[in-house]
Amino acid sequence: MSSYDFVHIEKKWQDYWEKHGTFRVTEDASVPKEKRKYILDMFPYPSSAGLHVGHPEGYTATDIYCRFLRMKGYAVLHPMGFDSFGLPAENYAIKTGTHPRVSTEDNIGRFRKQIKALGFSYDWERELSTHTPDYYRWTQWIFLKLFERGLAYEATMPINFCPSCKTGLANEEVNNGECDRCGTRVTRKDIRQWMLRITAYAERLLGDLDSMNWPEPIKLMQRNWIGRSEGANVLFRLENRDESLEVFTTRPDTLFGATYMVLAPEHPLVEKIMTGNQRKAVTDYVATAKNKSDLERTDLAKDKTGVFTGAYALNPVNGERIPVWISDYILISYGTGAIMAVPGHDERDFEFARKFGLPVIQVVSKDGTLYELEQAEPQEGLAVNSGKFNGLTSAEFKKAIIAWLEEKGLGRSAVNYKLRDWIFSRQRYWGEPIPLVHCKTCGIVPVPESD
Repeated sequence: MSSYDFVHIEKKWQDYWEKHGTFRVTEDASVPKEKRKYILDMFPYPSSAGLHVGHPEGYTATDIYCRFLRMKGYAVLHPMGFDSFGLPAENYAIKTGTHPRVSTEDNIGRFRKQIKALGFSYDWERELSTHTPDYYRWTQWIFLKLFERGLAYEATMPINFCPSCKTGLANEEVNNGECDRCGTRVTRKDIRQWMLRITAYAERLLGDLDSMNWPEPIKLMQRNWIGRSEGANVLFRLENRDESLEVFTTRPDTLFGATYMVLAPEHPLVEKIMTGNQRKAVTDYVATAKNKSDLERTDLAKDKTGVFTGAYALNPVNGERIPVWISDYILISYGTGAIMAVPGHDERDFEFARKFGLPVIQVVSKDGTLYELEQAEPQEGLAVNSGKFNGLTSAEFKKAIIAWLEEKGLGRSAVNYKLRDWIFSRQRYWGEPIPLVHCKTCGIVPVPESD
C-alpha cells in the first residue's frame, strides 16, 4: 500500500464519476419496485468551517451499503443535502459576524468539496438545501395543511429557555441545567408558540407499532415514549374554597390510601392556595424549579424536594383532610399537573412521605391482612382499609370505584399519554417563516400558496 498514490488515483476517479454521472439514479420505469432502494443520510448542519470526524464515520457505512446494493443490481437513490436552517447556522453567523445566508452558503460550498473529496457515491444532481425557497415552500405547505385541519395551534407553554442563545431548548439539549451549546444556565419561561397536535395520533402510533418490522426493544421504547395509561380523573375539593384539584391516577383502587397531594410548581392554583406563612418558601421553591429541565426534575435517583403550601384538600372517598404540597418531580405537562400521593403503594410517594414525615396507610394487601409497610408495595392485591370495598381484588375495585366516582360526580374513567404535543416554533431569525399573518380584524390568516 505504500506505493498507492491516493492523491492522484482518488482525484482521477472522482472526476470520472462526476463527469459520467456514475451514481446518478436511473429513472427507467422498467426497473421493478423491488430492485429500487432509497438510502438517505442525515444531512449535515453547515454551521462550522468544515466537516468533523463524525460525518465521514457515518457516511462511510451508508456508502459501503449503497455500493454493495449497486453491485447486486439495485437502482439506488442516494442523495446529499444540507440542513441549513436553524440555530447552529445562526449562531455560527453571529460568531463570525456575517449574515447567515452568506456564512451558510460559504460553508455549504466547503462541505460539498470535502464530501466529494472523500469519494462518497452520492447523486449530486439531487442535492438540496433546506434554506432555499424552492425547498421550504413545501414545509410551509405542509404547515398550512396542518393548520387547516386544526393540528397546528398556538399555546402558551413553559419551555427550557437559554438567555444567551435566546431560544427554546428541548430537554435533550439541556445538560445539568445548562445549554449544551453555550453552557449558559437554562431557565423555564412561558412563551406563546406554535404547537403540533401529535397527541391526536397517539392511539394510531401505538397500534401501528404491531405492524412494524422493527426490533422488539425499539418498539418497546416507542410504546414507553407514547406511554398510554388507563385510569381515572378524580376531583379533590380544596378546603374552604369553591375550587377542586383534578388528578389523573392509574390506581383509583388506592384512593383510600391518599395521605397528601402534590402539585407541579407551575400549577395555576399554587399562587391562589398558598398561605401567608408559606408564601416565601413556596415562591423560592418555584423560582428554583424554573432552572431545572424536565429530565432533571424526573430523575428517579435525585433527592426528593418539596414545600407545603399551607392548603388542604378533602379526600373524596372518606372526607379525610390531606395537605397539599408542591414538588418539582411533578410536571405540569403530564396529566393534570397534580397527583394524589399514596405512599403505601408508590415508591416515589413513599420516599417523599418518609422524608417529610407524612402518614403511610396500607390499602392493598397480598392476602387481605394488615401488616407494617417497610417499603412501598406497588403490586396489586386485595383491598384493605377501604371501607365497603374491602376484600375486592384490585381489578374489581378499579371498576367499582370508577363507577362510584362517576355516580357522585367526583371523577370519571380516563386514558392519558406521556406523549406531548410538539413545540414547533423557535425564537430565531434563520428559519422558514411560518406562513400565517396576524390580522387585527380577521385574526390568524394563512398566506396564499401562490405567495
